Parts: sequence; structure tokens; C-alpha cells
Amino acid sequence: MHDEIVKIKGGRKGLQLSFAEDASFDAIWKTIEQKLESGSGFFLRGTLVLVPRERFLKEDFEKLQKLFHEHGLICRLMTKKDETAAKTERAPRKPAPAVAAPLKAASSEHVQEMVVVNRTLRGGQEIRTDSSVLVCGNVNPGAQIIAGGSIDIRGTCRGLVHAGAAGDTSAFIIADHLMPTQIRIANLIARSPDHMEMTQRAERASIKDGQIVIEPIER
Repeated sequence: MHDEIVKIKGGRKGLQLSFAEDASFDAIWKTIEQKLESGSGFFLRGTLVLVPRERFLKEDFEKLQKLFHEHGLICRLMTKKDETAAKTERAPRKPAPAVAAPLKAASSEHVQEMVVVNRTLRGGQEIRTDSSVLVCGNVNPGAQIIAGGSIDIRGTCRGLVHAGAAGDTSAFIIADHLMPTQIRIANLIARSPDHMEMTQRAERASIKDGQIVIEPIER
């Protein structure tokens, strides 16, 4: 996605989009459509996507909303409360402790909100949630993520990652550099080789034909 047209920021509720002031609706539409259809997985199914108020005409917003809906996402306008929360999140703060939440049975019909972690996970830290997870940072050795949905890591993954922990075999794991100590998807487990070089492209791990398969993707 072209940063000069569309910018994406992780928030507590999901993803917040902002746009270049001089960008036309057609340019914004095409940029988002290309990203959604690229299969990179940044927009995880069930993610809440917030767009600025008063940025689009009513009919343009409804068209954009329909586009996200077709890809299984929820799109709505930011409220004043959302804008206030976004400003608060930009203020410096100490790293939050590990997120803990009980896992619930996965349902393909249930819309999941996504947990967004805007920091690197260090050894000993854990994220456990029944939602999908987006990490804007690295997952260091000794750290682990256990998610009911999919996992997207915008950095290097060297820890333990478990997607679809409640049994969702359609869940997947994506990282800019996928070098985990262990990968789990649903009830399947895969380990990395003892000697593994830094990957040059982002990779996606998913279940195919009853086993975990790792494939390079374009971000």
C-alpha cells in the first residue's frame, strides 16, 4: 500500500486509516482494493477498520464500507471518542503487561476484534487471546503468542506462535521474517530447523493437506 495515499495505524479496537489530503476517492479505493486482494493478510478477517469522519461523501463511504464487507471486515466512521483515544495512544507510556483472556470456541460466523500490540514482545512475555493478533514489532525468543484467530507480525518472529488455538484450521501466521522456535496452527505443530537464515521476504504459514506449509508472500 502506498504510504502517501493510505496510512494504517493499529489501535485498541482495530485499524485506523488516514489518507493523503490531495488523494482522490478513486485513488484511495484502488489502493485499498489492491491490498485486500493481494492476500498478504494485513487486514485479518473480522478486523474493525476505522476511517476519519467527514473525509468521504456518504455514497463514497458506503462504497468503501461494502468493499471491506466483501472481504469480511467491518468498516465504520471514527467517533469523537475514537479520535480522543487515538490521541491518548500516541502519548508515551510504559509497556503494557501481557494480555490475558480465556480462549473460546472458534466460530467462522463470529466476527472477531483484533488485538493490536504496538511493541516488541521480549522473552517471558505472552499474548493470549481468543481474537486475531497484530504485532507491530518483533517477537523475541522466549516470547509467545496464543491466539484464537490468525497472527500477523510486522517484524521478526523468533518466539512460539500458536494460531487457531481453539481449533480453527483456517487460521494462519504471517511475519516479515518468520524464524520461530515453534509454530502451531490448531492442533498441528511445526518446528524450525536448528540453523535457519534470516528470510528475505515475508512468509505465511497455513494448513494445507493436513500439514503446516510455509510460503513466501508479498506485503
